Amino acid sequence: MGRKQAVTYQDIAEYTGFSKATISRYFNDRDSLTLEKQDAISEALKKLDYRQNKVARVLANGKTEMVGILLPDLYHHFYYQILNKILGTYREFGFKFLVFNGDHNEEVERRYLQELMAYKVEGMIVLSNTLSSEELAGTGIPIVAIEREDRSIHSITTDNYLGGQMAAELLRKRGCTKLFHINSEVPPGYILPARDRIPGFVDYCEKNGISHQEYYFRYRPDQESLQKQIGGILEKIEACRGGEKAGIFAGNDTYANTILNILLRCGKKIPSEYQIVGFDDSPIALDAVFPISTIGQQAQQMAESAVSLLSEEMRKMRQRRPDPSKEPIHKIIQPVLIERETTLREKSDREWGSTQHFESSFQ
Repeated sequence: MGRKQAVTYQDIAEYTGFSKATISRYFNDRDSLTLEKQDAISEALKKLDYRQNKVARVLANGKTEMVGILLPDLYHHFYYQILNKILGTYREFGFKFLVFNGDHNEEVERRYLQELMAYKVEGMIVLSNTLSSEELAGTGIPIVAIEREDRSIHSITTDNYLGGQMAAELLRKRGCTKLFHINSEVPPGYILPARDRIPGFVDYCEKNGISHQEYYFRYRPDQESLQKQIGGILEKIEACRGGEKAGIFAGNDTYANTILNILLRCGKKIPSEYQIVGFDDSPIALDAVFPISTIGQQAQQMAESAVSLLSEEMRKMRQRRPDPSKEPIHKIIQPVLIERETTLREKSDREWGSTQHFESSFQ
């Protein structure tokens, strides 16, 4: 059998009774047509089983419908969770995505940025904090940040300060008399919205007269390093909690899961000796051997908001007279408390962790 001949603009024009120029405007400047003409052409495309030549369209109008995504790493579960949600918006928005993992390396990320621009991406979503927002804004295309410094670009962030308060309040309500926060250090010059969780936690503790302390470690994206450094911090917490119930607020769910695993291996009882709250509501919190209470960032809403905002800014740039937003748009998503077993006592009073099965040592 012969190959099916492609439907042309001429075929569509003859079917609808419109001119070829009108059909061309439908694909390249749809808003210039009346809704009646748009509907008529759309129906014709279905009837004729039209398959658009994407390459020809890009060559004709320079619009690629491609969006770049720049990640700091894929070790933290939050990043690949957000990435998965962003990729899932294809059905609604139709964007094609080019994804790069910068691995916290400024020069690597700058090369990736140049690569994305060479591919003529129409917009970008950036989670990495290595390159400044001023440098990103200099690309001249719409950019939306997620949970990173955003002075010169649009952004979607969580109300992190409120999230820190929510974590401290939950631990207090569950009877923890000493609260601890464990997080990674921030490189010099970094501005991270996520760090607002810390003053939220501290302010709540101080306002309510709760004993509290923060511990920080140098972050490296590998599990062996993470376990070693967090294990050392847990030794210090065990030495100073004095037998009281300790509440640990982790900087994210990845850290919270590591904390949980170390405590269980060392025979510590959850939740009567230690209680844990993470942050993100990434899959690892639910899939942990003992599901972890967490402050959810509503990843689905964050991803959809980021792509929707980017889509609107890209639309403004496609107009005959581009009219981008004069000032960066910043949207804040409210966190949600998700309580699981690391702060809940089961009705049977069954504990996780026992000195009968584990060695009581952090070594």
